[in-house]
Amino acid sequence: MGFFWSLTMIIIYHLFTATLISSVTSLSSNNLSPTPTEFLNFAKKREVFDWMVGIRRELHENPELLYEEFQTSELIRRELDILGVSYKSPVAVTGVVGYIGTGRPPFVAIRADMDALPIQELVEWEHKSKVPGKMHACGHDAHVTMVLGAAKILKEHEKDIQGTVVLVFQPAEEGGAGAQKIIDAGALENVSAIFGLHVLPNIPIGEVGSGSGPIMAGSGRFEAVISGKGGHAAFPQDSIDPILAASNVIVSLQHLVSREADPLDSQVVTIAYFQGGGAFNVIPDSVNIGGTFRAFSKQSFMQLKQRIEQVITGQAAVQRCNATINFFQEKHPFYPPTINDGKLHEHFQQVAGDMLGEKKVNDDKPVMGAEDFSFYQEVIPGYFFSLGMEDASLGPLEHLHSPNFRVNEDALPYGAALHASLATSYLLKFQQDVKVAEGAGRDEL
Repeated sequence: MGFFWSLTMIIIYHLFTATLISSVTSLSSNNLSPTPTEFLNFAKKREVFDWMVGIRRELHENPELLYEEFQTSELIRRELDILGVSYKSPVAVTGVVGYIGTGRPPFVAIRADMDALPIQELVEWEHKSKVPGKMHACGHDAHVTMVLGAAKILKEHEKDIQGTVVLVFQPAEEGGAGAQKIIDAGALENVSAIFGLHVLPNIPIGEVGSGSGPIMAGSGRFEAVISGKGGHAAFPQDSIDPILAASNVIVSLQHLVSREADPLDSQVVTIAYFQGGGAFNVIPDSVNIGGTFRAFSKQSFMQLKQRIEQVITGQAAVQRCNATINFFQEKHPFYPPTINDGKLHEHFQQVAGDMLGEKKVNDDKPVMGAEDFSFYQEVIPGYFFSLGMEDASLGPLEHLHSPNFRVNEDALPYGAALHASLATSYLLKFQQDVKVAEGAGRDEL
């Protein structure tokens, strides 16, 4: 009798534990109070929407390049002060890191990049850039606004936050590896996960896209100076022609992808400029070429770098030329591949599906573009997704980095609410997982 009673109790215990784990594992953001839909409705309130639009337009009128975002930082601090959000500043030169919630673990981060681009805006509208040659042509003004919008939502519902949401306003995404400086400053210590987004003009408004695993490539840049001996074009035998050498270099570099890379391991080598000579009848002393190389794995990326260097020096030597190569790693560090965490992908799909509907959560194909959010993902689980802006009533929207790029401001509430929902529901699930782990470890019912 004692044996069967003990066996029965063991079975009941394991069934109880399995049910508890199952119930938490299937935890939906619908358990949140408020729900993702309520967050979105809050963000769409006229006064909240108008406030976000005002911030976005002020940022757009005053673009600042990488590590020069002092006015942008001042605006962020001003709005956080009004909301009553504590923060640290400066972080990574111009960055701001805010905190909402209990001030205690667990910690989850949401990130916005702050910098503009050296592009002259061609969009004619009331809030056009006031700074000649500078423009928010990549939507970072919208990204900052959305995280501030999330801060407003979170502050309104701070009592429901089961942990701390870290607001990361990051400088220098456009080539300056600002994310790495944020990490070096210790701003993400004890943070368990981080979320980020990017607006895109080719996804319909109210829809999102992303995926699990590699979604963007690792990226680097290079320049080569190929030196020969200049002379009169009528007497090539008296010269060493660097233009011919550079031409052979370019053709050979294309073979690195077509003949050395696994066809299932996507890679890119692009020569984007070729500069040399200035007259029809003069062979120049040297030629400059430069471009970018990209891959979805670090191993392939570093192999590509090594072979680029070997091919340039080797092909130059064949034509009796010398070559020097610069990869600009100090000024423009290599960006790692952007790799989304699998568990965070499931979390994103559930939260975004609850808010927008499952049919509006799209699987994106990986692209060869790069993003410095990848630096965060090297140290903690991270998730990066796309937010749609396309609306037929606005006509075609130009793509990123175009002087005609426009932001559909109707996307602002979606980004703000998604940031807030992803963070709060993550913290809730984190707390529940801890409770399950503690419950599973007990030896009594």
